[in-house]
Amino acid sequence: MIDRQRRRFAARVALGVAATGAAWSGIARPAAAAEETGGKWEKLRQSLFDGRPIEEDAGRVVALDLPSRAEDAAVVPLSIHVAPPQMPTTYVRKLYVVIDNNPSPMGAVFTLTPDSGRADIETRVRIEDYTNVRAIAETSDGRLYMATHFIKAAGGCSAPAGKDEAQALARLGRMRLRTEGEVRLDEPNLAQLMISHPNRSGLVMDQVTHLYAAPRFVRTLAVTYAGVPILNADLDFTISENPNFRFYFVPHTAGDLKAEIVDSDAAKFQASIGIRPGAVGGS
Repeated sequence: MIDRQRRRFAARVALGVAATGAAWSGIARPAAAAEETGGKWEKLRQSLFDGRPIEEDAGRVVALDLPSRAEDAAVVPLSIHVAPPQMPTTYVRKLYVVIDNNPSPMGAVFTLTPDSGRADIETRVRIEDYTNVRAIAETSDGRLYMATHFIKAAGGCSAPAGKDEAQALARLGRMRLRTEGEVRLDEPNLAQLMISHPNRSGLVMDQVTHLYAAPRFVRTLAVTYAGVPILNADLDFTISENPNFRFYFVPHTAGDLKAEIVDSDAAKFQASIGIRPGAVGGS
């Protein structure tokens, strides 16, 4: 089932990358963008959820926080907050991030477990055009809840890299994994993963050669604690350059918090920290 979902996810990303061109060169008027984004969402909704009902404006379950107008469309902070805690019997097992008018609307799928403690996720994304952004929470009993936010932004997926390419590649795959505050057993603890990676979208044209730089971005993320899965993610170039994630985990004993990423060139990178109750962890 997971492999089939990943194949579908990869196919959607490939179609999005292939769609580079003039369609993404202009800024849509807000009214037109809202109409267009609705049509794209309905198609994607059917593809992802096969017509299953989704409770919208579900603030009591899931909330989405991002600006209404982006200061930098290539680096837009995005936070998803899930109100109910992760319990052994009832929990959010997936969080979907959909950006309707991005070249690849299916931006990320996060898979969580009861050992996540809280299903909150923070990251930074690229926004290519005026669009609705959606966070859909799927619970362990199959129910779907959605929060939606309209944002005014343009050019984030086709913006040039913020750093020199050679310098970015020299630091490729360096990762920093840390916890915030003292680690407490049997409670949700906040962790942060910072990854040095250009996360190239494949939509950036070299102004001299008029060629597009080949896409290369973090494709998957897997986080475990003491060998127990905490967080898995299927990602695409929607995630900004130098990906950054904040998430929760629940330690029951001392152990190692580990993160592994695989990028679209099949390169693998790992980071880990030893967790001791009462200590502040970092790498």
